[in-house]
Amino acid sequence: MPSEHDGHRLRLKHRFLKSGLDDFEPHNVLELILFYSVPRKDTNPLAHRLINRFGSLSAVLEAKPEDLMKVDGVTENTAVLLSMLPQIARKYLEDKTDVSDLVSGIDDIGIYLMPKFVGRTVETMMLAAIDNKGKVISCSIISEGESTRASVSKRKIMEEAIRVGAEKVVLAHNHPLGFAVPSDEDIEMTEKVYALLKTVGIELLDHIIFAHDDFVSLAASGIEFRKKF
Repeated sequence: MPSEHDGHRLRLKHRFLKSGLDDFEPHNVLELILFYSVPRKDTNPLAHRLINRFGSLSAVLEAKPEDLMKVDGVTENTAVLLSMLPQIARKYLEDKTDVSDLVSGIDDIGIYLMPKFVGRTVETMMLAAIDNKGKVISCSIISEGESTRASVSKRKIMEEAIRVGAEKVVLAHNHPLGFAVPSDEDIEMTEKVYALLKTVGIELLDHIIFAHDDFVSLAASGIEFRKKF
């Protein structure tokens, strides 16, 4: 015989099928997700516990699995499911992006790169390589982790640019906990990379900083990282 929880689950699923998630509260969204890892239980209390613990739906989805499992009722399956969602969103957005349509300017490259930082909670440095026709031919991760600007190998950037046959490149990294504002360290590192790439005939077009749903281009901001060379 169907339980009260079964009826609630069915109503919430039908509500989603009828009108999508637009009118769902954050805890309702989380509750619906939890149906698929917590069988035959009321997931509403767990959804509230998670949001109370981490502060928001996005913070829950960005939490480390080991931190999620500290919340009463969160199993490993639930932690894996929740942690997968931002990365699935990133893969979806990357798949929707047609590179051939996004190479006419720095703004377009910024729009192309933005999905690649969705769900990333640590600082990540990427290199977008561009061929002689102005098309993005690859985008690779150069470094991940805290203070990646300090630890990134400038020679690794050069080697990757040469390996993929780039004529020009764009550097990009994120500020997961801050704003899309270039630091003095960002500018200094950009100057050094520009100089190194110039020795092998590759032009560094820009360094783009991402934070949340915003990005800032050093070149478009008037920051002259080429002035010393």
